[in-house]
Amino acid sequence: MDAKLPAKSKNSVEDQSSHQPNGVAGGTASGKTTVCNVIISRLRDQRVVLINQDSFYHSLSDEQSANAHDYNFDHPETYTILCDDSFSDSFNTELLLSCMETLKKGQPVNIPAYDYKIHKSTGSGRMVSQVDVIILEGILVLHDHRVRDLMNMKIFVDSDSDVRLGRRIKRDTVERGRNIQYVLDQYDKHVKPSFEEFILPSKKYADVIIPRGSDNDVAIDLIVQHIRTKLGQHDLCKIYQNLFVIPSTFQIRGMHTLIRDVKTRKHDFVFYADRLIRLDPSTQEWCSAKGCVESRGESMENALRACCKGIKIGKVLIQREGNGRQAPEGIHAVCRQYPRLKIVTSEIDSGLNEHSRVIPGMGEFGDRYFGTGGNGSMPFLPNNK
Repeated sequence: MDAKLPAKSKNSVEDQSSHQPNGVAGGTASGKTTVCNVIISRLRDQRVVLINQDSFYHSLSDEQSANAHDYNFDHPETYTILCDDSFSDSFNTELLLSCMETLKKGQPVNIPAYDYKIHKSTGSGRMVSQVDVIILEGILVLHDHRVRDLMNMKIFVDSDSDVRLGRRIKRDTVERGRNIQYVLDQYDKHVKPSFEEFILPSKKYADVIIPRGSDNDVAIDLIVQHIRTKLGQHDLCKIYQNLFVIPSTFQIRGMHTLIRDVKTRKHDFVFYADRLIRLDPSTQEWCSAKGCVESRGESMENALRACCKGIKIGKVLIQREGNGRQAPEGIHAVCRQYPRLKIVTSEIDSGLNEHSRVIPGMGEFGDRYFGTGGNGSMPFLPNNK
């Protein structure tokens, strides 16, 4: 009989998605959108949404639109001096942050539609529903720390200034109906100074810098691989922020295969179990922790003491009621009752059978590790037995 997970609640994956936006910044016409489109094409089996920072420009009044040439749309804080000699933020950053937070929770959100020709938000916008990957693209997405803090990965597309100017002239004359002289004047007066003052310095915050834009296949492949790795995290990690599953590798899978094997001798079982415990990246953190609880108790002490010399270890006897703490049912129960308890593991089993035994499981871990349990002890229980 297949194990059944608890019914969906407010803690379901859909309601508490942990997907963070991936930010793509760079100078005007550097190829940001092209890079984003290539990434999206390579993630075609996922639900990906591309959101432009430009969508969150503040709308200009009719009077302001008539003097649009006086406005610096590449400046993070002001348009330059407005008609009434006051200043205004270029972007509605509060709305942008609100939309990103809503999408992270897996809830639908309405993204404004900005018209570059009239410098206003138009229509009812674009409704975006649940997604697997969020890409936020814009010249200044790495400038504001509040926006940066939302991001899983920060990317800067680096292109030659002459190439960017040529692309901008073509884009603004063909797509936005502007004449060449207007584009050149705007570039010299606003675009180039703002790039040097605000956009280029934000490159230092990037995790990945892509020279040559969409022509850099190696960089884009690495980005796509990183995103796929994040998507491959166990679904329970998307529900519970205090649960950490070590990324699976051939080495980890191989060791799990060995310690699950009923024919594995005690010496080999102990050797590979200790290696798995030492692989836990949080083991080093325990040295300075105020306290920790080790599942399987004393069987983990040797590895812990080897990693953290001189650590003091206290012991608490926990009365076990039933089995299955390693299965999703146990994770749900512990994480809901103790949300501040950090749980780190290298594997989560698929579920429980009709006898509340973990599937596939590894038998009685303590008995196999210490060689206890007597002849009646079953070192390993296959799937449904």
